[in-house]
Amino acid sequence: MPVVDVNEYGGKKDGERQKLNRRLFMQLLVFDVAKGEGANGVGAALAGQLAEKKIAGVIYADTMSPRGLGLLTWSCDPAHFVENVRPLFGHAKLLGADHRHDFAMIGRAYATGHEPDLEYVITKRPIDNVMNQAYPWHVWYPLRRKGEFAKLEGIDQSHILREHAALGMAYGQAELAHDVRLACHGLDAEDNEFVIGLVGKDLHPLSHLVQAMRKTRQTSEFIEKMGPFFVGNVLHRVA
Repeated sequence: MPVVDVNEYGGKKDGERQKLNRRLFMQLLVFDVAKGEGANGVGAALAGQLAEKKIAGVIYADTMSPRGLGLLTWSCDPAHFVENVRPLFGHAKLLGADHRHDFAMIGRAYATGHEPDLEYVITKRPIDNVMNQAYPWHVWYPLRRKGEFAKLEGIDQSHILREHAALGMAYGQAELAHDVRLACHGLDAEDNEFVIGLVGKDLHPLSHLVQAMRKTRQTSEFIEKMGPFFVGNVLHRVA
């Protein structure tokens, strides 16, 4: 029988390779408020509910829908989304919400195997990025690779991913864009494999990064599907 290992692994720390069997889950729900309700007012009411119930989250104005809102929440326990987040939509202001299931996303943080601080990367860095007051623009989208990528030798995969990662790091060092990378294998209704969040001060660099990524080998040869893209401007953050 094959050996099954569900741990996340990082780089060495104090001479030993880091290992962790915890990870952060993030969920994005997108919906249009009922006709006759103001989206910003409903967003404020939802923020009040989050604060009252001690649920951390980000509430977005949907840039592409005048009645649209997005709700991003997270937990290391995925039952949180069913037991705590789901009941929020029983509030009077949200009863008539029209959920956009095509934009629903959920994923889990994962390691690449080289992280110097594995626990921070897996359980805290995604939260720091989305909660940073300096980054009001967030773009979220799912993606799926072609099956051919999984058949490549490990060294070839590593070179392809390194090119992709180097471009992302360049935008991060220039304070143009920062990312949240989540795996969603077996969790996504459309069989996507990853959920990507891009956050930044301005919207244009986030679009520019997606455009620049098109030239990498991973995107140009091995990405089968990307999107839909949710473009959100932060209305409220609740810690």
